Amino acid sequence: MSDRQFKRIHCIINGREVETMIDVRASLTDLLRNDFRLTSVKKGCEVGECGACNVIIDGECFNSCIYLAAWADGKNIRTLESLMGPDGELSDIQQAFIDETAVQCGFCTPGFIMSAVEILESGKEYSREELKKMLSGHLCRCTGYENIINAVEKTMKKRLGI
Repeated sequence: MSDRQFKRIHCIINGREVETMIDVRASLTDLLRNDFRLTSVKKGCEVGECGACNVIIDGECFNSCIYLAAWADGKNIRTLESLMGPDGELSDIQQAFIDETAVQCGFCTPGFIMSAVEILESGKEYSREELKKMLSGHLCRCTGYENIINAVEKTMKKRLGI
C-alpha cells in the first residue's frame, strides 16, 4: 500500500492559469520541469545553494528546488520562458547576457536572469557592489561573474535612463 499523498493546486505559470494534481512531497522544480516541460528551471544542487532553479513567485525570487509544489497553490510563478516576446524575441536582460558574453555553458544562466529580473523590476538603481551581493546566491563554474554583473548593470542603467 502506497503512502503517497496528492493534492490539487491552482496557480498561474507564465501567465497561464493551471490546475494540476501534485505529490505533496514534490518540489516546484519537479512540477515545472516534469509536468509543464519548463526546462529553463535547472536541477543543480537541489538544496537551495546554487540558484540554477530560481523562479519568480508573486514578484520575489525563490529557489524552486526547496519550494514545495504544494506551496504554489494560488501563486503567480514566472520562469525564464515568460520573458520571451510574442514573436520569440529575447528580453533586454537576455540580450545583455549575450552582448556581455555573460554565458559560457549556460546552465546557471536562467537562474541568474530570473534574479536579475527581480532586481530590474524594482526600478531602483543599485551600485555594482550591491548588485554583486544581490546575485551572490548563484554559483557559476564558467564565467567568473564579472560579465554577469556587467549585463545586469548595463540593463539597469538602460531601463533607468542613466
